Amino acid sequence: MEPIGFTCSEVLPLSSREICAEIARVEGWSGFAGYGIVPGIAHAEYETRTAGVTGSRIRVRNRDGSRHVEEVLEWDPDRRVVMRIAEFSPPLDRVCERFVETWTFEPREGGTLAHRAFALYPRSRPARLLLRGVSFFLRRAIERHLAQMKRSARG
Repeated sequence: MEPIGFTCSEVLPLSSREICAEIARVEGWSGFAGYGIVPGIAHAEYETRTAGVTGSRIRVRNRDGSRHVEEVLEWDPDRRVVMRIAEFSPPLDRVCERFVETWTFEPREGGTLAHRAFALYPRSRPARLLLRGVSFFLRRAIERHLAQMKRSARG
């Protein structure tokens, strides 16, 4: 089934390698506040951490008690990072098979234009309608998180 997709972008006053260092530092993931029905992150820790980062798995517990796993599928700190988000706890596991998040980086004066593209894979046609609602709130959460990353990097 075709995914539901969206992209959020922001110029961050960091290099792509500094952005990737922040992504890899899971202790900071609790700064993700969520938005509306999308919960913030309470805790994230590596289940498996590989030397080259690709193949690493991160267990995430959200502020509402829900859980999921993020796996690094591709790690190229100069160009892009791809992560698979899956193994959702209920009720999201009934609606969504997986999310794929792709970060891409473009050098800009004073920083990096970071794009975060999401593809949300529904389990069924009826689930697709519900997942559209989730995608609205997830997009707002990602926009908020990118703005937060920009403020934090400046200050």
